[in-house]
Amino acid sequence: MIAKSYVQIDIKDNIIVAIDALPKNTFIDIADNTFTLKENIKQKHKFALHNFAIDDEIYMYGVLIGKAIKNIKQGEAITTQNIKHASSQFNTAQSKYQWNAPDITTFKDKTFKGYHRQDGSVGTRNYWLVIPLTFCENRNLEILENSLLEVLGYQPQKGFEINTNMLVEAYKKGASREELLRTSITSSREVPTRNRLFPNVDGIKFLKHEGGCGGIRQDSETLCRLLAGYITNSNVAGATIFSLGCQNAQIEMLQEAIKEKDANFSKPIHYLEQQQSTSELNFIEEAVKYTFTGLIEANKIERKPAPISKLILGLECGGSDGFSGISANPALGYTSDLLTALGGTPVLSEFPELNGVEQELINRCVTKKDAEKFASIMKTYAQRAVEVGSGFENNPSPGNIKDGLITDAMKSAGAAKKGGTSPVTAVLDYTEKITTPGLNLLCTPGNDVESTTGLAGSGANMIVFTTGLGTPTGNPIAPVLKMSSNDQLSQKMEDIIDINAGSIISGNDTIASMGEKILNYIIQVANGTIETKSEKKGQNDFIPWKRGISL
Repeated sequence: MIAKSYVQIDIKDNIIVAIDALPKNTFIDIADNTFTLKENIKQKHKFALHNFAIDDEIYMYGVLIGKAIKNIKQGEAITTQNIKHASSQFNTAQSKYQWNAPDITTFKDKTFKGYHRQDGSVGTRNYWLVIPLTFCENRNLEILENSLLEVLGYQPQKGFEINTNMLVEAYKKGASREELLRTSITSSREVPTRNRLFPNVDGIKFLKHEGGCGGIRQDSETLCRLLAGYITNSNVAGATIFSLGCQNAQIEMLQEAIKEKDANFSKPIHYLEQQQSTSELNFIEEAVKYTFTGLIEANKIERKPAPISKLILGLECGGSDGFSGISANPALGYTSDLLTALGGTPVLSEFPELNGVEQELINRCVTKKDAEKFASIMKTYAQRAVEVGSGFENNPSPGNIKDGLITDAMKSAGAAKKGGTSPVTAVLDYTEKITTPGLNLLCTPGNDVESTTGLAGSGANMIVFTTGLGTPTGNPIAPVLKMSSNDQLSQKMEDIIDINAGSIISGNDTIASMGEKILNYIIQVANGTIETKSEKKGQNDFIPWKRGISL
């Protein structure tokens, strides 16, 4: 809960966060320092707690986030013009770590109704997948999509309609540019009730992509491991696979990747190869029939009670602002700790956004092997970024910077709060399967969609996505619950935000009370009683990472 118009996040911090816009000459009394601001400070931005000389270290969240490149006076704004990115060095020498788990009394007997799979996992959704092994098959997927979705009752529900004909008619009548821009072409309409033929199947998802052939062979191998992760994900009942025949990503490569993830794989899966078909028409007809009969089998699975420990929760952020690290992210971190204490599995991804907090996470690793693995991946990632002329210091986006996140280490220190404080029980590289309960670290890029794609591909059956600026990202198989860091965003983009953590900034919630609200909301989404905004809008973003440098 934040009651003042400015705040020091950690006692080691020598910069202060403006909760409200603060005018020049505002009197500041904090951390045994009293002074007046030397200039206007924008909301979410930071100002100097004391004077800095060139090369002095700047701390926020208790970690090094930058160094002064100019002399900075007490009460002056911290900007890209007066500090540069800097982060602490790290090594694999772990210090002793003790975790104080949160009180889980409220949640210890709660369950959710999910789809139980033969491997012991439990899905929060029940989807059928249609997957091309190469981009050459994307057009055939579109034909299948048009043939199945509407007739089976799976079209996204839209509460509005864009009538472009109104512009056409106005243009024909000689309307000016200004008149066209003033013309209202949006009308609300009643959201139709979905009349699904298969009520126990939540949807058919089409994983179109641009890979599978060309490029390097490793790209196709990685793609097959990712697709195998989607097929074996607990939210998936079965799949129809489209192969052209001559591509790099062969059917056998996918089958081997599935076997590696689940040696006893038993879900229905149908492989169709176009170059072995008598015609395109016959190929599509077979695909429709196999998918339809697969849906009949998938519909036989019904929701049954499952413990909270069966939740695998992806932790994601995107379009972050200066409040993300003090409201939404630490609140989600508290949820992560609750889930860990309940035997569940939170998964922290986006490795470029862990720059500067590596030592803290290394200290939290349960095993030396995982500490070394994490350190190795981070060093390799950072080095490859430098080799292509784009180090981690280039990570903050223009939107991040505009809203107060001016160095990568500052952004990372706030982003890492999503992982809470629990021990790290496993470190995974991209496409590796999540198997160990407790907090997992999964290597993905900071790119929102590449990261959420990777989380679901490793087994996440739900994702919570924090944002301060707003983003319409979703995922084909894992429900993406979107959480705002501030009240303004929640009000402005109500159509994409599921839950608002801005109440922490306004003083109506604590980190702990919001963390509990998030977990209660997650349980309702897992039950299927709440459909996330991204699901309602059909936001099925899917971008495989080719393992080139992506920040």
